[in-house]
Amino acid sequence: MLEDKTANKVPSVTFKTQRNHQWVDITSDDIFNNKTVIVFSLPGAYTPTCSSSHLPRFNELAPIFKENGVDEIVCISVNDTFVMNEWKKDQEAENITMLPDGNGEFTDGMGMLIDKNHLGFGKRSWRYSMLIKNGIIEKMFIEPEVEGDPFEVSDADTMLNYINPNAIVPKTATLFSRKGCPHCKRAIDLLEKHKIYVEIIELGKGITSRSLNAVSGKSTTPQIFIGGKYIGGADELEQYFKGE
Repeated sequence: MLEDKTANKVPSVTFKTQRNHQWVDITSDDIFNNKTVIVFSLPGAYTPTCSSSHLPRFNELAPIFKENGVDEIVCISVNDTFVMNEWKKDQEAENITMLPDGNGEFTDGMGMLIDKNHLGFGKRSWRYSMLIKNGIIEKMFIEPEVEGDPFEVSDADTMLNYINPNAIVPKTATLFSRKGCPHCKRAIDLLEKHKIYVEIIELGKGITSRSLNAVSGKSTTPQIFIGGKYIGGADELEQYFKGE
């Protein structure tokens, strides 16, 4: 049975990372001392739930966590530093600190190292999240020990609700853009001014004008959706904010 280590100190390990093509050792003390830190741990980089939900939502809510006293958000996985660095780039997770636990030392110290040999994964981490203050675990959210890869309680929204149940989560936007498009830049600036997290999808990266037309009815850029609702282009976005 997985152990809830609330009120315990985090394991003392050294993480082997690569930064600017140089090896850099980062210790547990470097990460956790005199700071409030969220850690979320998952079975592996690039795996479906990790890439589609777990990591993106923590990255998206990072500014709200910061407003509520969190200094850093850390993702730990039993992967090497090269995999974690590339995954961060692929996910555009600029708000997340990636820590490679390649040997599983931190995960083992947390009692969360599990056997995934049946999937060819070897030893990996169970999915969980925790809030750490000055190296001491204040709260853990551990996924239930059931078959598969449950994702019910270690998500970003559950953590935010624990830290501040009255926190206001801003709307999110999806913006279809084209390289060099000045109206796209205008729209992005407007969204950022109103503190709306924006996912930018650039045409030419697997998305064509035909694809854009299929979802918006138009092939020009930008095309903007807020909270899943279609807004239109940059001019329509300005009108949207004037009408709020």
